[in-house]
Amino acid sequence: MKLSFHGAARSVTGSRHLLEVPGFRVLLDCGMFQGRRGEAIYRNRELGFNPKSVGAVLLSHAHIDHSGALPVLPGQGFAGKVYLTRATADLAGIMLEDSARVQENDCRYVNKKERRRGRTCIRSFYDSDDVRKIVKRFQGERYGDQIKIAPRLAASFHDAGHILGSAAVRVKYTARGNSTTVLFSGDLGRSHMPILRDPEPPPPCDVLILESTYGDRLHEQLGEEMKKKAQDLIQHARTHKSKIIVPAFAVGRTQELVMRIKELVGEGRVDPIPIYIDSPLANKATGVFKRHPECYDDETSKTFSDAGDVFASRYIRFVSSPEESKRLNAMRGPCVIISSSGMCEGGRIVHHLKHAIQDEANVIVIVGFQAEHTLGRKLIEGWDVVPIFGVPTPRRAQVVRFNGLSAHADRNDLLAYVRAIDPLPSTIFIVHGEEKQALSLGAAIQAEHPRINVSIPHHGSTHEV
Repeated sequence: MKLSFHGAARSVTGSRHLLEVPGFRVLLDCGMFQGRRGEAIYRNRELGFNPKSVGAVLLSHAHIDHSGALPVLPGQGFAGKVYLTRATADLAGIMLEDSARVQENDCRYVNKKERRRGRTCIRSFYDSDDVRKIVKRFQGERYGDQIKIAPRLAASFHDAGHILGSAAVRVKYTARGNSTTVLFSGDLGRSHMPILRDPEPPPPCDVLILESTYGDRLHEQLGEEMKKKAQDLIQHARTHKSKIIVPAFAVGRTQELVMRIKELVGEGRVDPIPIYIDSPLANKATGVFKRHPECYDDETSKTFSDAGDVFASRYIRFVSSPEESKRLNAMRGPCVIISSSGMCEGGRIVHHLKHAIQDEANVIVIVGFQAEHTLGRKLIEGWDVVPIFGVPTPRRAQVVRFNGLSAHADRNDLLAYVRAIDPLPSTIFIVHGEEKQALSLGAAIQAEHPRINVSIPHHGSTHEV
């Protein structure tokens, strides 16, 4: 059995891992690379492997850094199925359609400026037709079911608690009475977070491919201190009649933020201010959430039963049309604008930042991980001038981080996940983390389990297992 790593190796974005057994190749995730424009264009067009040789894709979850390059596959010869959970199938369909639309809109906007400068125009990686072709290959599965994907190859999905439908993916290869099992963590979630069930304990495996997004740090606790921080932000917006701009992935963080703010209002800690969810995708995704109660934790299931729609309120408005989105830029606060994408690399959030970033009364709230070289990363690094649509733009707005709202497991969660595998795997590959985080987590696992072979693969490397 061979494993090769074509994305999210010593980096956080563009997850693509190829598993090869005699006569068959399986791709674990097929994510879009996000970062510097030139590098992103190259890595999203040159996948690093021949899609025609891939027999199947196993998708851990719908986030674009894990699913976003799927529509590229059919045009390059892929003819197999994409296996994924049923909730992920519903989410990925709308997310990939949105990705195609955002690419086309962003290309149109950027190219208008590039033509004026006499520069070459960029083009989108795929369009809606490409999305429809790959969605036809989706095969939704239930958690825990055994899926036969080739004569000697079976797979199963295990709830990862990261976003709706997210899963750790277990692949078992059997030949001549012997078997080898690979467990791919995908992105692991955290226990005691709202809406979703806690991550499922890991099943046994011989080889573990483990994410390391927060492999060198711990999250803030979701307690009184974070509630006070959110309360102060809303009071600041009310006092200064300012905007709170929140870049958030339309799936997961948006729904959680809505529930957190409603909680503060319900406790009487803040008076409500208008909240605008400026993402057609977030509106559609919230609809998908309502269709998949099998993913809810007990508290959310009870809340839906007792109170109806947990995502609705008189002060929360979903914005759909481009015209209404543009009107938000001219509007005065106080208000909260939640918009995607979460790393500020495309979509309506970039336009909101463009209009709000130079007002020192406004606040930009970062609630998720920001990959290297993204606009979101530049904001949390405190750049005074940031590129927005290629134009250097002064930043005067405050930037506040809320790491406690992250949907990713932290260092202690990841170490606990490894400890829970019985018996321990013989080999662990650390992926989906920048080099510093991956190396730190790898060293911690090696110190705790000296008999495990711990490897931090490089982009394009191949390993026999």
